[in-house]
Amino acid sequence: MTIQRVELGLTGTSADAAGCACCAAPETSVDEQMPASAAVTTTLQVDGMTCAHCVASVTEELSAVPGVEAVSVALAAGATSTVTISGPVSPDPEALRAAVAEAGYSVSGISA
Repeated sequence: MTIQRVELGLTGTSADAAGCACCAAPETSVDEQMPASAAVTTTLQVDGMTCAHCVASVTEELSAVPGVEAVSVALAAGATSTVTISGPVSPDPEALRAAVAEAGYSVSGISA
């Protein structure tokens, strides 16, 4: 049997570090490539995210909103994270808030 190790880039083991037990890095940035054709970008301020799992949950929910083609998250563990979405049209702000709430977080601001 062969075991393959995959480096996830998670750092930090101190109980004092921000974030959850799975990745206690104090600040991380996770970006997906924004398409060149994206005409509209919207920025959300999201509270409550602490790790890469949080980023994945929010990204998954926002990606399901009509009009969202790409999601980029600048994670500020334990603070307000900036989430930028892009697509051909401006998505409904209430749909964006609902998607983030479905992931378990809250939107403290939206700007187009």
